[in-house]
Order: sequence, then C-alpha cells, then structure tokens
Amino acid sequence: MNVYWLEQTEGNVPADNDWLSAREAVCLNAMRVAKRRADWRLGRWTAKRALSVILDMPAYPLLRKIEIRAAASGAPEAFFDNRPAAVTISLSHRAGIAACAVAISHVEMGCDLEMIEPRSDAFVADYFTLEEQELVARASAAERDRLTALLWSGKESALKALREGLRLDTRSVIVIPSVNSFDLNGWSELRVRYTHGRDAGGRYSGDRYFGDRSCGDQVFHGWWQHVDSIVRTVVGAPPPDSPVRLQIPDYVRYAASRA
Repeated sequence: MNVYWLEQTEGNVPADNDWLSAREAVCLNAMRVAKRRADWRLGRWTAKRALSVILDMPAYPLLRKIEIRAAASGAPEAFFDNRPAAVTISLSHRAGIAACAVAISHVEMGCDLEMIEPRSDAFVADYFTLEEQELVARASAAERDRLTALLWSGKESALKALREGLRLDTRSVIVIPSVNSFDLNGWSELRVRYTHGRDAGGRYSGDRYFGDRSCGDQVFHGWWQHVDSIVRTVVGAPPPDSPVRLQIPDYVRYAASRA
C-alpha cells in the first residue's frame, strides 16, 4: 500500500480564506480561540495541498472544491465537489507543523507527529503497558525522550487508524519499534497490536505479541522517522510501504503565493 506524506508550516498558509469551501468557512468562523483556528487552518491547508497533487488538481481555485469533513468519529474525510474522494487521509499537527498522510483507497491508516521532549515517570506509568514501561526503563538517558515520543506517537497513529482516538485506553495499543532497520529515506519499521482492551497494561512478549491473530488482536504495520526534534509515525492495514514525500510542483506554489 502506498502512503503519501506532506508537511506544511503556518508560514505556508495564505492569510486569506479563499481556498476554504463555504462549509469550511462557516466552521472556521465558529471558532473563537486563536490557536484552535490556526491549527485547524494549517491542517486543512496541508490536506488540500496534498490532495491537489494526489488528485491532479493543482489550480488554486480548485482547492475550494476539496473539502475536509469530520466523520461522526471525528476522523477527517476528503470530499471533492461534494462527493467522497476515493482516498484515506490522516492529519496531525504539532508546534506549528502539520502532516497529512494519504492512501489512494479506503483503508485503515493513521499518522502522527510528536516533539521529542521530557515526559514524566507518571506519564509513562499512566499510558504505557508494562512491557513499554520496561523498554523505557532500559533506555539510556539520552534515548529516553525519543523513545517515549516514539511510543506515544505510534499509539496515536494506531488510534487514528482505528477511528477512535483517545476514547480508547492507550494501554490497549502496544507499540514495538524497530531500531535497526532503516530504508533509504530514514524510515524504520514499526508494529502495533490493538488488544481490544483485554489485559490493558499487561505484559506481552515474544511470539505471543506478534503471533497469529487467532486471539482476536489486530496488528498494524507501519513506519517511524526521527528528524531534528520531531518523531513521525504512520501505521496501516494492509501494511504500507514507507511513506513517499509529496513534492508540490512550482506552478502550485506560484498559484498559492498569488492567492
């Protein structure tokens, strides 16, 4: 399964709102908190830029025909000209950066961005399984912050793929990263098991963790990457290939810069 990835920053977003659909403009106008408005605009802009390339619709006015709606679960869904687009998208934003992952089919897929920053022992105890806690405890001081960001990001991606978000117990999602297998673009493999809430916080290891699915657990495969102070993750079913970075053509940038 191909997954395409685009990141944008707040500086990429036009000052005007001409690229929003009428429905999106109404939604934006109902928001009163400045940060919420900025994050929402950044996420929509990033998704529309990604979809304009995927759907081969680079002309700036067409961005108004691409609409990102929230499903009943809260998951983002893409529409073009008021019809569902045959894609799956996932959005994440953090510290003025937004990412959009796109799969050209209806699949289970989620992505996440996390900053590498200190997280307390209480955070690890509250949200991680016993095995994950042991993994963190064995990490060196230099690696601990990156590892906790990676585990948390993997959980967020899987919860988005499940279209549940943080309504589920984060300990029902168990993350096992690979630290020795990198592709040419610096992505490393990641696997996640969703236990449907059984034995939340319990211990999982060896073949039982990634054995067959006769016990009813759901396995996601994916990828993670660390660049500068950001960890990126994406997971999906069926297993995705490592993400392909989207390149925005010059004429798209030009059209956007004139908006």
